[in-house]
Amino acid sequence: MRSIRWRVAVILGVIALSVWGFYPPTERLNLGLDLRGGVHLVMRVETDDALRRETETTVERLRETLRGENVTFSTIEVTRLTEFNIGGVQDQQAVRRAAADLETKFEAGVSGYRMRPNIANQLRDETVQQALQTIERRVNELGVVEPIIARHGGRDQILVQLPGVGDVQRAKELIRSTALLQLTLVEPPSFPDQQSALQAYGGTLPSNLQLLPGIGREFYVVRSVPVVAGRDLRNARPSLDEFNQPAVSFSLTRDAAARFGPFTEQHLGRQLAIVLDDRVMSAPVLEGRISDEGQIRGNFTSREAQDLSLMLRSGALPASLTYLEERTVGPSLGEESIRSGVSAAIGAFAFVMAFMLFFYRLAGLNAIAAVVVNLIILLGMMAYLGATMTLPGFAGFILTVGIGVDSNILIFERIKEELAEGKSARAAISAGFERVWWTIVDTHVASLIAAAFLFQFGTGPIRGFATTLAIGLLANVFTAVFVSRTMFDVFMARRHSAVMSI
Repeated sequence: MRSIRWRVAVILGVIALSVWGFYPPTERLNLGLDLRGGVHLVMRVETDDALRRETETTVERLRETLRGENVTFSTIEVTRLTEFNIGGVQDQQAVRRAAADLETKFEAGVSGYRMRPNIANQLRDETVQQALQTIERRVNELGVVEPIIARHGGRDQILVQLPGVGDVQRAKELIRSTALLQLTLVEPPSFPDQQSALQAYGGTLPSNLQLLPGIGREFYVVRSVPVVAGRDLRNARPSLDEFNQPAVSFSLTRDAAARFGPFTEQHLGRQLAIVLDDRVMSAPVLEGRISDEGQIRGNFTSREAQDLSLMLRSGALPASLTYLEERTVGPSLGEESIRSGVSAAIGAFAFVMAFMLFFYRLAGLNAIAAVVVNLIILLGMMAYLGATMTLPGFAGFILTVGIGVDSNILIFERIKEELAEGKSARAAISAGFERVWWTIVDTHVASLIAAAFLFQFGTGPIRGFATTLAIGLLANVFTAVFVSRTMFDVFMARRHSAVMSI
């Protein structure tokens, strides 16, 4: 009796902890996109942007190197996505020496350089991976519970699912915005329109300059190579400027500060353009040395300043994004899915209960109680682990009912065989559980392996199904053997009967 009391106490304790973990379910259980509502996005990373930017950056660095070493050339320009040519070269050997550092990424041709194919493929893959990590950091700062962010379909596509997001447009803008920050010198003065700027330079800008719009109607001619870029940021946060208007303050890394300090001291009295996504947000005059802190002003609202800080902290996207698919799941549709899932679960449980009572009579109550405990433990474990309940998860929920009953049927049939051989009820129950134990372990281990593969290689909905199935399988081993056996022992201890029929 002492052993039975101990086992009953364990079962009641597990049930109590499980109920405490998931109650109330509306607050404790995480619901997926299909149950809670939200936004489903599929986007393509334009990896050509990253290849073009790498080629252009290489060209600018090589131009500075050639000029620094007094190598004569007439032009150096990008001709294709991953190719550039150098014209008017008098000393090819001097160019080769200056471009020696490029040999790991670019291979020399007759009149120019071409990015090596393996480097291009690697850069494309790294661009998608970096974009995925950047999107994940931005989404995490939005406070979305259990978002799904993963590669999808083709090698350059990303899937984003945001359960519970109401402001879809803001989420899309935060995800898609490149947020590429650059600090570079302005070549004075500013111009009222684009045509005036081009006329001032004879119709064509030098290759080391570019024309960018401001936040008003003015245009600025700035240097193409920035002294500080977004990757040099250590932190960014919302703040207020001297007029008490929303702004964004930022701080630089140690290496960037060591480079930025001497640069600002050397160019006192010049304008420094703060460029965000190819637009000059402000162009303050350098009145003193600046080491590691600055501020971005641009007539922001408080929400815009917060969003910009978030994007700068998460890092710039390495390439632009193109939306291929967008679906919005309303909360009402999610509620309907929940009702359908619950109805299916109740219907399945009702049919299983009727089947067990019809074939196994009172012993069927044992199986029904074990399945109920199984489902309670399943909900509690999902709440403790923070797993997300999805519509496919409901399928795993219902499948758990079938698996639980299947284990009990194996046990009951084995007990019937032992009773048919003339054994007493206690001996038949003991032999039935002992001989079925390894069969239950084998079947559940095989199912757990399948669930592990589904979770490892499946997408969001498949993972939801695999999670529910795995937790249900583990709980079923406990309920089918420990709980069901304990209930049989309690029944036999109360009846003191040597005869039992199933």
